[in-house]
Amino acid sequence: MKHLAFGLAVAAIAGAAAAETPVGITKTMPTAMVETPSGPVEIQRIQDTENEVTGEWARTSRPCPDFCIQPMTPALGVTTIGEIELIALLQDPEAIVVDSRTTDWFQGGTIPGAINIPYTFVIDELGRLGCEPDFDGWDCSDAKQVALFCNGIWCGQSPTAIRNMIEAGYPADRISYYRGGMQVWRVLGLTVTGEEG
Repeated sequence: MKHLAFGLAVAAIAGAAAAETPVGITKTMPTAMVETPSGPVEIQRIQDTENEVTGEWARTSRPCPDFCIQPMTPALGVTTIGEIELIALLQDPEAIVVDSRTTDWFQGGTIPGAINIPYTFVIDELGRLGCEPDFDGWDCSDAKQVALFCNGIWCGQSPTAIRNMIEAGYPADRISYYRGGMQVWRVLGLTVTGEEG
């Protein structure tokens, strides 16, 4: 009986300690600060370990077409990245993270520090990404390092934008693709800015 009581006490103490432990991004990165046009924003995970994704972001099945699973890499030479690499790009003042979703999706919440260039307008906006217009279209010899994302692995908006950028002359090796997109970002409980309602 003493052993059972001792075991329960240890379990209760361990449970209380675990409940007080913050939910970090990694073991060495509890949070990350990124600059945005509205000022610095701290990216962190939701601290409620009982939190669950609900609503639109919890859906597992969408009709294909239009919402088909996307390939791991949308084009030859493009690097597919995860959340840690995306955070590093958000903190890099020379890099640009692009939310390539349509404006209505962007206004419903986005990754802090991302700019919105809808996939349907990306060619018109290459100047924002370091390209210069020339007689043949675009000179992208000074193109910035960019990362594009959309709604997730079932969303074709950023893969379409990436392929169009490359066709217009943007160097594929200067493009990263965050395939997980907003769905995985939300599943991980990471900070979202600009949410409506």
